[in-house]
Amino acid sequence: MEPLKIRLSGYGGQGIVLAGVIVGQAAVLDGRNAVQTQSYGSESRGGACKADVIISDDDIYEIEAGSFDCLVAMSTAAYDKYISRLKSGGKLIVENAIATNGELDCDRYAINATHMAEKNFGRKIMGNMVMIGFMSAIMGSPSKKSINKSIRDNVPEGTQQVNVKAFEFGYKEGLKYSREKRDA
Repeated sequence: MEPLKIRLSGYGGQGIVLAGVIVGQAAVLDGRNAVQTQSYGSESRGGACKADVIISDDDIYEIEAGSFDCLVAMSTAAYDKYISRLKSGGKLIVENAIATNGELDCDRYAINATHMAEKNFGRKIMGNMVMIGFMSAIMGSPSKKSINKSIRDNVPEGTQQVNVKAFEFGYKEGLKYSREKRDA
């Protein structure tokens, strides 16, 4: 099986790095190999931020993916910066407010993750969990069970339950979106 290459992107303060760590660890819990790297600006909040995850059944000999099977963009700046690296036929998952180029050869998915997180869980920061739930349902990997465990292992003590709920919410939205797209 070909490696699955995912880029999660946005700006500092959205929990992008944590989301990447969770996705990478979940892949390992699924019995696969994973490499996770991250990059962020010098600002702790508001600067550009990305986390890349490469998942494979075989050994992985690269840490930098040239192009991605899935691009998750939680900000317009991230979309603009990284869209050219999405493979033809790849999956683009964006925050709903982002205007995307209609000419792209990819499957497009949009979710209002940040708004949903604030409305349903009282905190915008939960948007990252909603987004990885949505992505997991769309991509089918890593598994829901492994992401659940990885969330519990990686989020601050006392926040596990709300983070898992936000992930589950996003996962259900992703399943619903997939069904609607398939039935259209």
